[in-house]
Amino acid sequence: MTDARPLAVYTDVDDTDPGPGIALLEAHGFEVRVLGTRDPQAIVEGARDAVALLPGYAAVTREMIEALPNLEIIALMSMGFDYVDVDAAAEQGVWVTNVPGAATEEVATHALAIMLHSIRQLRFYTASANPAEWNERTAAAPPRLSEKTLGIIGLGKIGRELIRLAAPLFGQVIGYDPLMPDTPEVRADLERLGVRRAGLDEVRAEADVLSLHLPLTPETERMIDAEFLAGMRQGSVLVNVSRGALIDESALAAALDTGHLAGAALDVLATEPPQPDHPLLGRDDVVLTPHIAYFSERTEIEYVRIQAQNAVTLRETGAPDSPVNRPAPRA
Repeated sequence: MTDARPLAVYTDVDDTDPGPGIALLEAHGFEVRVLGTRDPQAIVEGARDAVALLPGYAAVTREMIEALPNLEIIALMSMGFDYVDVDAAAEQGVWVTNVPGAATEEVATHALAIMLHSIRQLRFYTASANPAEWNERTAAAPPRLSEKTLGIIGLGKIGRELIRLAAPLFGQVIGYDPLMPDTPEVRADLERLGVRRAGLDEVRAEADVLSLHLPLTPETERMIDAEFLAGMRQGSVLVNVSRGALIDESALAAALDTGHLAGAALDVLATEPPQPDHPLLGRDDVVLTPHIAYFSERTEIEYVRIQAQNAVTLRETGAPDSPVNRPAPRA
């Protein structure tokens, strides 16, 4: 007898325990399969009859979507969705969902932590905290933050939470967001947070510390290029906890090599994990963490739960909880 339960398939679960998600799906009648791979062919072969695909970091292309005729939802375990062909999914009647807001506090806190690590030159000073190097100093002393300007590019949930945390430390905060409307309510909210809204060129030129909080889109990919970096303030610091491909990494390395930038604090790279010869690895002027800004004891559970809940909600109500597209009706 054929098992009529809908099939949900996890692709890669490298650094995640899918157990809570599996339990949730099975409790709502799903059969669950864990493939443990990012290989496109293996995913298509293992998910041929799936109605729900639950990726970790595996890319989901148009070809893969078109090869999965029963697919109803691609439920992601991240806020970003740039690694899925969302347009192709919509054309095929497939929902794509993410986990918005689940790690706002964690990502903002992490951005502040690596920012301060870079500004206070902790990579150098933790290494020199030994009897032989105790009195050594860096060539340039750390700045006083209350005399410096923090620039934020992207004033969404995470950008605003970082402002809330960091504004008391800096002399001023300026921000840019082309998508945020200019309404009395928005102006009042930004004033309450203590941020002055400005144009992109002004934020870039005035910020002593510039933090990126943008999605990766065709418009934002590699927007932080050599020309952009040249327009940043001499001796400034660049922070990125969003998507690595926002930055031309070779151009950033060059800006650090010349001393135009004093440092970079990054949680993301364009390719993860990076190759051993990546130009930003092993530098005293780069604080780098392995795409871990979202991670906490709370989010470790919530990301998995929300991912699975989207598939459950779609089956029970006809629409998921946090869609990023509106698929075409199925024939």
